[in-house]
Amino acid sequence: MILSVVIITLNEEANIGRALTSVQPLIAGGKGEIIVVDSGSTDRTVEIAKSFGAKVFIEGWKGYAAQKNSAIDKAEADWILSLDADEELGPGLAGEVMAIEEARARGGTSSPIGFWIPRKNFFLGRWIKHGGFWPDPKMRLFRKGGARFEKRLVHEDAKLKEGISGQLKHALVHHSYPTLADYIDHMNRYSSLGAEMAVASGRRGFSLFNIVLRPLATFIYNYFFRLGFLDGREGLLLHLYHAVYVSWKYAKAWELSREKST
Repeated sequence: MILSVVIITLNEEANIGRALTSVQPLIAGGKGEIIVVDSGSTDRTVEIAKSFGAKVFIEGWKGYAAQKNSAIDKAEADWILSLDADEELGPGLAGEVMAIEEARARGGTSSPIGFWIPRKNFFLGRWIKHGGFWPDPKMRLFRKGGARFEKRLVHEDAKLKEGISGQLKHALVHHSYPTLADYIDHMNRYSSLGAEMAVASGRRGFSLFNIVLRPLATFIYNYFFRLGFLDGREGLLLHLYHAVYVSWKYAKAWELSREKST
């Protein structure tokens, strides 16, 4: 077995079929497997995953990084491709991954241990090309045992333990926020997790800079200096509400620290 595709899920029936359809060329003919670690979906996520032949494991939620590392630990193939449920392989990416597998099979000890894959992020149906959202490279393809996800509450990334990394040309497609409600709900959850991280790192006081000025600076930097305005109305809304997320995070950090001090 060459490749294990690993995904964590919770109520992803709207996305999981698209993701698993996109990886079929990589696992066909016994070349690979699909590992899904589900944290208690109440919709058809598990049913859909099993219809694609996935090995499904039901586990309590341990946090993003721990959940993804648990999925990695269950992989049996030589290489691992880690996906989010709302992602899919874009045009040409499956072929590029297969070419790497074939090259590895022919030998070559100096080959990379892992590969960065660019990611196209879609917001309200529009590919966001500016403001720091492209090419958004992610370490998602790596040799078994070669990488782990960082122990962070949020914004976790896979890190190589050693060796060199390569860069793929074709992209993942990230259907991140199809509606504003999805985005606001996501930012509310992430700001709470980010607040916990901020408190753990020592940020405890009420900071006018962090709650007011930092969000404003974030918006100006991403929307103007990083050309986010070129992404139209969608770009405006994305960067406006991302700045709100920054304010929420530090306000919640102050709230948490106040609760802990009482």
